[in-house]
Amino acid sequence: MKKKLHFASFLPLIISIPLLFFLTGCSQKQHEEPEAKVKEASAAPTIVLSAEAQKIAGIKIETARFRKVPLKIRAIGEVSYNQRKFSNISSRVSGRIEEVFAFIGDKVKKGQSLLSVYSPDFLSSQAEFIQAKERLNRAKKQSNEEEKQSAQSLFDSARNKLLLLDVTEKELAELEESRSPKFLLPVRAPFDGSIIESSVVSGDFIEFGQSLFKISDLSFLWINVNIYEKDLLRVRPGCEVSIKVAAFPDEEFRGELALLSDVVEEKTRTVKGRVEVSNERGKLRPGMFAEVDLVSFLESKALFIPEWAIHKIKEKKVVFVPAGENSFSLKEIATGSKVNGFIEVVEGLKEGDSFVTEGSFLLKSELLKKTLEVD
Repeated sequence: MKKKLHFASFLPLIISIPLLFFLTGCSQKQHEEPEAKVKEASAAPTIVLSAEAQKIAGIKIETARFRKVPLKIRAIGEVSYNQRKFSNISSRVSGRIEEVFAFIGDKVKKGQSLLSVYSPDFLSSQAEFIQAKERLNRAKKQSNEEEKQSAQSLFDSARNKLLLLDVTEKELAELEESRSPKFLLPVRAPFDGSIIESSVVSGDFIEFGQSLFKISDLSFLWINVNIYEKDLLRVRPGCEVSIKVAAFPDEEFRGELALLSDVVEEKTRTVKGRVEVSNERGKLRPGMFAEVDLVSFLESKALFIPEWAIHKIKEKKVVFVPAGENSFSLKEIATGSKVNGFIEVVEGLKEGDSFVTEGSFLLKSELLKKTLEVD
């Protein structure tokens, strides 16, 4: 009888222990749930704005939709001289350089004198021209047609010889009138450009054909690009091109694909292409490496939204989306290419989803303010 009473006395305690754990677990669960909700709310707080506040802020909501955009092909290139406006100026006579007027880095104009040369060849060519002119004048006064033709032929030959020495028509007319040879032959710039290289100084003796200057017009350059064989079907001459260089990472230069090579490089499996680009501001320089995006004539469909609708918060790209009546929340997204003020959304939004386009800066301000209050 005593054993039964002893067991009975412990029975309430045995029953109460599981009940205690059960009640404690329920209490702990009830306590944890609000905390989870608080964490979730603090991670993505909701911004509430009255209809009047939204109107003042100019908030507009749009629906994400697919847009047709041109494909872009990325290529690596190098800025190069425009070969159509690049010249190696060589001497047309033998002689001695009397004076140099232009040096490396100088910008020169077409027809500007770069240096002057004393040359016996130039003097003899002028003397030949004067004599040929005098003979032609005498022949014109005679009735001998054969002599007239011979004199005219000699005069034309002497005249063309001086023209080949870069003597101008005006200078020929002056020589014809004055009959007084000039002692120094000027060497002139063939076009507007910059002196890239100079190999002479005053007092140098030079030979016929010797290189004197290299000049280039840097206002319009070429970019040599390597286009992969697999991308050839997507590009062709005439494609628009956007260019970026490391020296100016925030700037984009525009050009056009002018030429595609007919040969595929065996080792790299690429084709050489030539992009022509304006360089009026002089920021591009030959030798620079460039990232080149060729805009294909083919199109693709992608989900694009205005770039001003996207914000960066805590190193994440986000948009604001409606979260109920007069309320908005954040939506994290992943982005792709950028085209004409629109950015491709590759993750986070799907076609038909609503998002805030205009007035989202006020929502961002309210969000940051709310975040500070929570902290």
